[in-house]
Amino acid sequence: MPMTSAIDKNSQLEAQAWELLEESVIFYQGKPIGTVAAHDPESDALNYDQCFLRDFVPSALVFLMYGKAEIVRNFLVETLKLQSHEKQIDCFEPGAGLMPASFKVHFNGNEEFLVADFGEQAIARVPPIDSCMWWILLLRAYEKATGDLSLARQPDFQAGIKLILDLCLVHRFSMYPTMLVPDGAFMIDRRMGVYEHPLEIQVLFYASLRAASELLLPDGDGDSYLGKVNRRLGSLKYHIRNYYWLDLKRLGEIYRYKDNEFGKEIVNKFNINSESIPSWLTEWLPETGGYLAGNLGPGRIDFRFFALGNLMAILTSLASEKESQSIMNLFVQRWQDLIGYMPVKICFPALEGLEWRIVTGCDSKNRAWSYHNGGNWPVLLWLFASAAQKAGRTELAQAAIAIAERRLLKDKFPEYYDGNNGRLIGKEARINQTWSIAGLLTAKKFVENPDYLELISFAEGLEVPGCSL
Repeated sequence: MPMTSAIDKNSQLEAQAWELLEESVIFYQGKPIGTVAAHDPESDALNYDQCFLRDFVPSALVFLMYGKAEIVRNFLVETLKLQSHEKQIDCFEPGAGLMPASFKVHFNGNEEFLVADFGEQAIARVPPIDSCMWWILLLRAYEKATGDLSLARQPDFQAGIKLILDLCLVHRFSMYPTMLVPDGAFMIDRRMGVYEHPLEIQVLFYASLRAASELLLPDGDGDSYLGKVNRRLGSLKYHIRNYYWLDLKRLGEIYRYKDNEFGKEIVNKFNINSESIPSWLTEWLPETGGYLAGNLGPGRIDFRFFALGNLMAILTSLASEKESQSIMNLFVQRWQDLIGYMPVKICFPALEGLEWRIVTGCDSKNRAWSYHNGGNWPVLLWLFASAAQKAGRTELAQAAIAIAERRLLKDKFPEYYDGNNGRLIGKEARINQTWSIAGLLTAKKFVENPDYLELISFAEGLEVPGCSL
């Protein structure tokens, strides 16, 4: 193909993606405030006509990188007003500090008002643990993109950050620095065996603490909050790096573990039984690759690979430089499994057969290699591209973007893809999915200008090392 034709085709793709993104914008009192989840004329809207906080993240990054910060500022201001402030009196009400999963503009005559959903309308009634963390990260991204330091320093924003920290740093019935959460409380929002201490939440928790340490003012009780944040950061980093990491060396250690050990100076601190190592892993894990396990708790490692948590671990420097390179090596050597025909597979491998029946409760939408159970999600392209860029592996970002460009516009930007390698449009996937559109635009912008990584990434931290369990 002549170079000019390739450029024209690329420009046309971006122009159409931009047009679809602009059509998704929600207005409130005459101002842009967010984007709907999807504009699918072929399917019932359900809650896809709402703005989800996690879904808006790639859209917000696109707007910030293109100098359209007004919508992001409006989003931050209005969602802060929706934050739950009251202590739980009724057990069915959201706790103080919780941010909604989504919101929608409602009309009563000429009056407009926002209605938030904290999970009370969601499938299985699961609250969104990640919304408040993404909100803090977007506030930091807005500040870095615009240079507007005044917004986060407003008293109501400082109070909102502290409410989130109160929610996340609460006294716990736990011996670990990680956050204990229910199943389905983040991007994987259905029962998938990700309850307890899932990697995605731990990485977002770490990132939001890093962001809060930059945004909080030390005056008043701010200094006390900063102290709590910094103490937790060191322990959390130590815990994740030492106990979640998996490579062949680590796998060999687990394989030779003795169980039922007691005392402080023991090797098998979580009482992991070597027989829990799945048979697929010993052949699948390459010599030079590694990753952070999906979950860790008493007597349990979830050996599945979860893309968002690992990619965010690179961006936030929760993964070390050596670990970041190993994660990228894993993508290279297992490209067909983790990238396939549409970047990026949300988790690998899928739950099948009896395991699927037990763990998911026979969830028909989460059957093997579909939706959250091993589906391929175009939105994850922005995370892959930015993580690859941060790790100095730009060629991987370019290769993944090229795959997505060949299909996404033709397929009308589906929500997700099905199959072992993401070859089929998802059986129940919405088309014109906003975060699939924004994911491509954001990925391309990160590759064009690596300086934009500052919006979402963190340098290696200087946290005080935590203590061993």
